[in-house]
Amino acid sequence: MSVEVVVTGMGATTPLGGDAMSTWEAMLAGKSGVSALTQEWAAQLTVRIAAQLAVEPTEKIDRIQARRLDRSEMTAILAAREAWADAGTPDVDKDRLAVSIGTGIGGATTLLNQDDILEASGPRKVSPHTVPMLMPNGPAAWVGLEVGARAGVHCVASACATGAEAIAHALDLIRLGRADVVLAGGTEAVVHPLPIAGFASMRAMSVRNDDPERASRPWDKGRDGFVLGEGAGVIVLERADHARARGARIYARIAGAGISSDGYDIVQPHPEGNGAVRAIELALRDAGVAKADILHVNAHATSTPVGDLAEIKALHRALGEHAVITSTKSMTGHLLGAAGAVESIATILAVHHGVVPPTINLDDPDDELDLDVAAHKARHLEIPAALNNSFGFGGHNAALVFTRV
Repeated sequence: MSVEVVVTGMGATTPLGGDAMSTWEAMLAGKSGVSALTQEWAAQLTVRIAAQLAVEPTEKIDRIQARRLDRSEMTAILAAREAWADAGTPDVDKDRLAVSIGTGIGGATTLLNQDDILEASGPRKVSPHTVPMLMPNGPAAWVGLEVGARAGVHCVASACATGAEAIAHALDLIRLGRADVVLAGGTEAVVHPLPIAGFASMRAMSVRNDDPERASRPWDKGRDGFVLGEGAGVIVLERADHARARGARIYARIAGAGISSDGYDIVQPHPEGNGAVRAIELALRDAGVAKADILHVNAHATSTPVGDLAEIKALHRALGEHAVITSTKSMTGHLLGAAGAVESIATILAVHHGVVPPTINLDDPDDELDLDVAAHKARHLEIPAALNNSFGFGGHNAALVFTRV
């Protein structure tokens, strides 16, 4: 018999708010977290917008500790602290406590900034904290140190599928008997000229510089690319019997996960969504739910011309047309490695509260969009089961199923 795993805590810091609840409330209100970049370095770029954090992490992290942390590590720590407190600081054997927090790019800003220092001032001025700051496993390691986790600290790096795949890995850890409680999620903070220039050179990003709040527009005919965002999302997964024994509040059950790869292209998804279909079908099979039970989908939908259509085709094939879908990236921008984690929080809260957050900026729907989208306004709906999709460069596909308890 499969081990039942539930969600007992959540935390986030995003372009919409400094915690999970303020982020959720902003989503329901249809607010955009995208704004113009005012940094001096942005003036030379073709893309001069981003979804930056609503609350500066250095305002909430001890000043001395902040000097030793990359921005992606700070955001992960803040999200994890909130999630841990929200779960009621579980009394768990630390040998049975694990961390699974990934990042798509990791400490790139540290690497680039320290390289600037090296070039300008020489090797003796490079920070002794550089390597722990730039290593991709840094966020997971720091969170593990904070809570004293000894059942392993794990780092998933699968581009924009990272956050969801880290949660899937956490589910496996509990099911396999390797942990009773896992802090899981993703983090990303690379609003920096080089990553922006790189994505812009690929023509992957929106250049709607004069209208930032309307730049991220999944499924709209006027979409011209994604908007880079930063943030982190962390949830606490727990064996259901362990959670109930301590009287924990349970938001939802994580019922299943599906992971696949396209085997098609390093950047483009398969045009028919073949890999996405496999991930969704695997998640449904793992969860033991029928596709008719999935009444809501938090779609990956990044606002790119090709990716949005591939996911529409995948949803048609894997689920049909009955589910109410949405893209919260229309408000948060694309958080890369953190996207699947923050969107899992939105999916969990949709199941828990019975309300689907809207997709904003969907003014002129694509001709191929014939699914039921919660456009412009939140939609109240009883949701027995919901799906969260995340897909990434390299052909990574991850799908998670959450159900009402």
